[in-house]
Amino acid sequence: MKQIKAFVHRNRVADLIHALDAAGFGRVSLFDVKATLRALSAREQEYSVELGDKVFSEVQVEVFCDDEDVSRATDVIRKAGRSGHRDDGWIYVSPIEQAIPLTPRL
Repeated sequence: MKQIKAFVHRNRVADLIHALDAAGFGRVSLFDVKATLRALSAREQEYSVELGDKVFSEVQVEVFCDDEDVSRATDVIRKAGRSGHRDDGWIYVSPIEQAIPLTPRL
């Protein structure tokens, strides 16, 4: 099993979630994060007093899938998450050592 983390601009999230759902990827989580990559526009930027620099909000999308589905999932993310700008974001793939359900199966 793999964990795929994709960092995408906020304006691409709705299309990305719909594309992942249509492709059958149901284990998806979303997190609001602050990034230091280049924003698409000045409207996306804000100044972080804590960091002492400009940041912008983006979304971390996490998808959990079987090893054989990684290529298909990353293709969906690349197509639906792309904004057309140079700094669209990144995709990271990590192995999952175990996946344990909260409720044991009988």
